[in-house]
Amino acid sequence: MPKEVMTIMQKEASHLQPTPSAVHPAVARARAAVASSAPAPTTLTFTELRAMALAAGADDVGVVSLDDPLVDSERPTVLEAFSATKTLIVLVKKMHPDNVRSPARSLANVEFGHTGADMDDALATLCRALDARGVRSVHPAMAFPMEMSRFPGRTWVVSHKVAAHAAGLGVMGLHRNLIHPRFGSFVLLGTVLCAVDIERGLPVVDQNPCIDCKLCVAACPVGAIDKGGAFNFSACYDHNYREFMTGFSDFVEDIADSHSRFELRTRQTLSEQASMWQSLAGKPVYKAAYCVAVCPAGDDVLAPFVRDRAAFVADVVKPLQEKAGSTPSPAPTPPPTCRSASPTSSSRSCAPACGPPRCGASFRARPSPFSGGPPAACRPRFTSTSIPRPAPPLVRRPRPSANKRRL
Repeated sequence: MPKEVMTIMQKEASHLQPTPSAVHPAVARARAAVASSAPAPTTLTFTELRAMALAAGADDVGVVSLDDPLVDSERPTVLEAFSATKTLIVLVKKMHPDNVRSPARSLANVEFGHTGADMDDALATLCRALDARGVRSVHPAMAFPMEMSRFPGRTWVVSHKVAAHAAGLGVMGLHRNLIHPRFGSFVLLGTVLCAVDIERGLPVVDQNPCIDCKLCVAACPVGAIDKGGAFNFSACYDHNYREFMTGFSDFVEDIADSHSRFELRTRQTLSEQASMWQSLAGKPVYKAAYCVAVCPAGDDVLAPFVRDRAAFVADVVKPLQEKAGSTPSPAPTPPPTCRSASPTSSSRSCAPACGPPRCGASFRARPSPFSGGPPAACRPRFTSTSIPRPAPPLVRRPRPSANKRRL
């Protein structure tokens, strides 16, 4: 910048020097406003909150005190994010069931993404409404972004499932998703951290909405859900969340370890590469979520199952069971229940997304009432920090002749 221009700018800014706070006019105005304003509220009624939440776009709302023992697992990270937190406000957004049930999983992922964006908007709108009432609050994302500096440990500020269960908005089902009494499994959740006490309005759900149909057990493509109640977290994480954080790390490592594009295609097929690109270009893609799709529980969605169970299974469950696709199974020796449960899905060897040293941290980060870690028979057995893969033949291109090199 020319010296003359710098001189002119310095002269014009000479009258804009900082003013000491003791005599600053903005400080004086703020002091006057504080003196004349009413004290900030310390409580909020549930009736007031419910009206604000529904106006913000939520379909249901519940609250739980941060002192409740059911949210003990959430307290440290919640207070780290917002030290004034006294109450967790949990919002529910219902999804469109037919989209989630479609065998074309792009339709299901459209619904997850659309409803998730609506939830983030509802959380932000509610926080602005609370702020207008003089109530401080913050809202973590429904899903992402998270605190990835903590990965592979706990990256989320608050577990929406834990908070929703504690707030009486539903019960955790066999498939480890919250089942809402009305909307069933077709819900997404979000949480506001609020700095005031809020009376608990609605009663806690006193009956489990799950009807024990075991359709989630039948539909899971990797056999992660056991009819006896056990849950193989590693199998679910490896498949359904394959294109999230750890799956992306695995994808990058495959690229780094491959000697050629031909070898890369033995590790990551063209369709898998395209799917990863799609997740990076838009939102992360869930590979299954069939357990949510087939769940008939919930007053608003139960009628088709009750009317004709066989027709429901034929229309909803069978198309997902018969959907062809590649189902990853952890190498080198996957437990039997971690292999594909679908007759039309092909199992292939892959490094578990929850591999060492990530696996232990991931299990410890998840509250035991909802993941519980994998059952003993399905615990991943790792012998080294790298997962061996079948070594593909190295593809060597023929060297060009001397005449061709000269050309």
